[in-house]
Amino acid sequence: MTSTEAPVTSFSELGLSEPVLKALKEVGYETPSAIQSATIPALMAGRDVVGLAQTGTGKTAAFATPILSRLDVTQKTPQALVLAPTRELALQVCEAFESYASHLKGVSVLPVYGGQGYGVQLSALRRGVHVVVGTPGRIMDHLDKGTLDLSQLKYLVLDEADEMLKMGFAEDVETILADTPEDKQVALFSATMPAQIRRISGRYLRNPEEISVKSKTTTSANTTQRYLMVSYPQKVDALTRILEVENFEAMIVFTRTKNETETLAEKLRARGYSAAAINGDVVQAQRERTVNQLKSGKLDILVATDVAARGLDVERISHVVNFDIPIDTESYVHRIGRTGRAGRSGDAISFVTPRERRLLTAIEKATRQPLTQMQLPSVDEVNITRLARFDDAITEALGQVELISQFRDIVGHYIKHHDVPEEDVAAALAVVAQGDTPLLLSPEAERKQRFDREERPGRPDREERSGRWEREERPGRRDRGDRQGSRSNAGLATYRIAVGKRQKVEPRQIVGALANEGGLSREDFGAIQIRPDFSLVDLPANLSSEVFKKLENTRISGKLIELRPDRGGSSSSPAYGKERPPRKPRHD
Repeated sequence: MTSTEAPVTSFSELGLSEPVLKALKEVGYETPSAIQSATIPALMAGRDVVGLAQTGTGKTAAFATPILSRLDVTQKTPQALVLAPTRELALQVCEAFESYASHLKGVSVLPVYGGQGYGVQLSALRRGVHVVVGTPGRIMDHLDKGTLDLSQLKYLVLDEADEMLKMGFAEDVETILADTPEDKQVALFSATMPAQIRRISGRYLRNPEEISVKSKTTTSANTTQRYLMVSYPQKVDALTRILEVENFEAMIVFTRTKNETETLAEKLRARGYSAAAINGDVVQAQRERTVNQLKSGKLDILVATDVAARGLDVERISHVVNFDIPIDTESYVHRIGRTGRAGRSGDAISFVTPRERRLLTAIEKATRQPLTQMQLPSVDEVNITRLARFDDAITEALGQVELISQFRDIVGHYIKHHDVPEEDVAAALAVVAQGDTPLLLSPEAERKQRFDREERPGRPDREERSGRWEREERPGRRDRGDRQGSRSNAGLATYRIAVGKRQKVEPRQIVGALANEGGLSREDFGAIQIRPDFSLVDLPANLSSEVFKKLENTRISGKLIELRPDRGGSSSSPAYGKERPPRKPRHD
């Protein structure tokens, strides 16, 4: 086994093609990470590889760049297949391939996952694709239908193999490996190396080179790290509230794309903040002017991409906000390293959408430091801050003796001729001063900007739900009547699936398969009861027709689950499996 230390080479020394090197430079990659400097030469030499590496170590580039460097663009059947445990990871890997292939003409990369219509995937496959990135379940569906031709496959990657096994894809993965050409090159990446993965490696990989990378990424102890659960559409409002209540001097806000830097900076300026954007398209002279403005205090907020902010060291930066949480833990460390420098204290806040929890977990593992969850600042907290600033503004104005004397005469003249109490005049002047923007937020603003939190009122929190899935029955919910009564409050209905103990399924397999195929999130699941020949799953009662159809065609452990509403029938009933219920739940 090869154990790698810190990378010491440049990408140009790893044998990659010139178009790929050019794309890497544009993306902002300068020095290969440990997993990249160890893996790329082995893959370029045609060796099979087993990589033991955590999420966020840069392994996507480690396998994507060698594949792209050796693609034959004239071949229209898939040459490379990447298997990923979730559709989110599949999309991330697909995006990475596309960015690394930006200077390769005619390269086609197709994501294949549950939750997307077959039509889009089928039309792309008919046109011809070079790289397919997908989840095992949907890949198996295409193989069963004969719509995916892997007969000329040259490269196969198992990304986060241990996660795929945990989600119940072991049988599908082995079937795919067995049905592809024997002379293909295989790369297997996993954070852990359980016996099952070791067995798969020994059976399907040819004399693989084993590479182990231990993450040494650490963050400054002077930086307080927090995260906020927020849906994507609510990020701007959340950032605005944080800017109101946080006592920051200067701040960098990180986004993933160049366009987002400009868009967000414009929105912040519209809300009265001095903000500017820097990204890879900003010329060096403009970048220097912007950074100098940040240093001098003329600018308070910098919205930046990873590439644009590299090497930036400004003492005033007290806060870093990850408006988009990075998919790479090394990028996270580099980002928050812009604050808390040279012994100074700093704050780092990351916005995490519900589907990005796994990225948060990866960051905590890599940095060996947990992030503290924070709540969206409430209306009361925002108003307290605004009143404090209003008080400070009055106190500062009172220090301007000459102006106060002039305006005292003006106010006195008004009171004398209009017979209005001094307090009312002062209040009226405050109304004039606030302009079109109210000084205080109203309770209606709280309701309008309320988050769709994972821990919703009246519903169990995530940890409780996760533990609930691990039990076959919940206490106090033994009979169907009890289940029905409890479900009505949570908006859930019970569905029956045609896999059970005889198929050796576990709750996590059911959750993983249904979430991937139907685009469901974890809070969409209620109780899971596994019976000998079938299982009962609580899912949203208002599943759309499209989602219901996708779930009907889901496979678990290679078996079609035949999702249907549960009517309380027994598995031994002659009607079970032969006759569908007379009606389905409403699909509004």
